[in-house]
Amino acid sequence: MNATDQKPLKGWRVLVPRGGPWGDGVAYDLRAQGATPVVAPMINFAATQDAQGLERALADLAAGSFDWLTVTSATTVDVLASHRAVVPAGTRIAAVGETTAAALVAAGYTVDFVPSIESSATALLEEWTEMDAGSPRRRVLTLRSEIAKPTLTDGLIARGHDVRSVVAYRTVGVPVSDRIREDVASGRVRAILVTSGSVAEQVHQQLGDVPDGVVIACIGPRTAKDARRSGVRVDVVAPERSAASLIQSLVDLARHQEPRTDTAGLSGLADLLDRNTTE
Repeated sequence: MNATDQKPLKGWRVLVPRGGPWGDGVAYDLRAQGATPVVAPMINFAATQDAQGLERALADLAAGSFDWLTVTSATTVDVLASHRAVVPAGTRIAAVGETTAAALVAAGYTVDFVPSIESSATALLEEWTEMDAGSPRRRVLTLRSEIAKPTLTDGLIARGHDVRSVVAYRTVGVPVSDRIREDVASGRVRAILVTSGSVAEQVHQQLGDVPDGVVIACIGPRTAKDARRSGVRVDVVAPERSAASLIQSLVDLARHQEPRTDTAGLSGLADLLDRNTTE
């Protein structure tokens, strides 16, 4: 086994568009595969502009006013923890996916439901509805980002539940440095990780037309759809919405590519992976 087999991403500079513990973890895993991570957060999270509305909702939550609380991101967990939100025993928690569920457990909360098919509001709505079929009208608190689509809230209301939707935080863009933009334009950055629709929007706005020789890898089919809607080319789609799956998609691509001598184009495997993993 040669060094490339052991370190398939050797020589790859990979743009990681999120910082914090998530970005640190991804950077560590990329290094283990031989890559050089370039951590350059393109989004950040800010407090909601309706702080009073959030505080009232959390007070009602602690008082037992809701049967269910839905949590659709680890950032929402940070909001709950920062407010020392109390979830009484009579209120159950539904998490959008395993990553969010793990964040909830780490913060001291009990998770009662996680969709098994995929990490998305649509999957949460469909599986939860099947699981809770025949139950009476539920009182549900949905905490969300300011820019989140109302898929879950609208779906629950359509099914007859009493839903209060509250903005827990805002997603804001973070400008990258001129050096990052130059490295992407020149092909010195070999791959860009797209971890959400918000990141895709920032990639489009800040980086423009990314050269064909730079791999754009999306964390799951839904994010890939959002990226395309934002005008971002998609080369690789991780089959699962997880950091491990995203990195593995790059590893799989690298193992089937010829060593690159310039930035002109990708091998056909990128298109193959995309076709096999998108909806």
